[in-house]
Amino acid sequence: MLKNLLKKLENPERPLLGPNFKALTFWGLLLPENVYKKIFYLTMHLLVTVFTATEYIDIWFVKNDINLLLNNVKITFLATVSVAKITTFLAWQKHWKGIIEYVTKSDLAQRKSDNKKALINNYTKYCRKITYLYWFLMYTTVVIVMGQPLIKYISSPSYRENVKNGTESYIEVVSSWVPFNKNTIYGHIAASFYQSYGAIYGGGWITSFDTNAIVIMVFFKAELEMLRMDCADIFGKGEQVNDKEAKERLKNCHQRHVDLMANARLFNSCLSPIMLLYMIVCSVMLCATAYQISAESNPMQQFLIAEYLLFGIAQLFMFCWHSNDVYYASKDLMIGPYESEWWSRPKSEQKDISMLVDQLNNTIAFTAGPFNNLSVATFINILKGAYSYYTLLN
Repeated sequence: MLKNLLKKLENPERPLLGPNFKALTFWGLLLPENVYKKIFYLTMHLLVTVFTATEYIDIWFVKNDINLLLNNVKITFLATVSVAKITTFLAWQKHWKGIIEYVTKSDLAQRKSDNKKALINNYTKYCRKITYLYWFLMYTTVVIVMGQPLIKYISSPSYRENVKNGTESYIEVVSSWVPFNKNTIYGHIAASFYQSYGAIYGGGWITSFDTNAIVIMVFFKAELEMLRMDCADIFGKGEQVNDKEAKERLKNCHQRHVDLMANARLFNSCLSPIMLLYMIVCSVMLCATAYQISAESNPMQQFLIAEYLLFGIAQLFMFCWHSNDVYYASKDLMIGPYESEWWSRPKSEQKDISMLVDQLNNTIAFTAGPFNNLSVATFINILKGAYSYYTLLN
């Protein structure tokens, strides 16, 4: 059953981005051409955006309770990043579509090469694993967030008694303001439905946006590695390549690198503002979640909060790790021409190789705003900063 479901996510026209493209379409990040469907998705996006605004309003009402305040802040900030993702994706839809089409076109072109099949199969399988694992982790978190009130009600006799005698309020799915009394049974149920909708749809935003961005990063790294292989094969290996064929191969490598750099810069311009916001939010979220774990006495609640902390760390780590991979693959790219038999060619062709090497010497470094590169070193610094804030708060 699971295999059949996963097969339906595949798209022969998009062998790399098939599941990611369908997720972007399903959650409405890639708006359909049909006017009514477009209005439907824009309405759904607007409702979640309004819901995020109500989370900020609720901060005023819970400001005197540190646990409620931290719980609100960590989820509200994450929702803010989600709203920023969808807003920028819709505003820069033309750019994102251009990047997706470039990745699809380049990937299809490389799949025709026999000597790259092993590399292509490996990175395709890796993209599927990272996509499905991320989806599983995200929706496990969503289910836990939605089920947390019920789990605490069942597992804590003192909480049940306090709710019955009115000394404690119902735990919400997500802390948000509603224009009615949510401390009655019917008000709590109504608020829970709206909050669950926000959690599910927000989870869809995060999974579709993040996995698409991560898979594109994986492709950039793979394209750099395949370009290095082609640069090493400009003059052939073991076979005689005439001047005309060598020149065509050199031109192809040059043009592919130009296209790669242009799309990498465009991708970075779309992703960089989001990552700057997320790094700021992540520091606060990790700090708040770590504090809640130490302050909570119920083992079940500690486990649920720890899972949320794990998701926050994994989300940031995936971006930093894959960005780091792209950076080092781009640094090694200039070695490719020197792995060819350039030394056996005439001086005019050696000069062409020298110019190509100079071009390939440009590295790709994805950034989080104008201040930090998106790298493993930055990830470690964020963890250190979050721990420092936690120590101060504790």
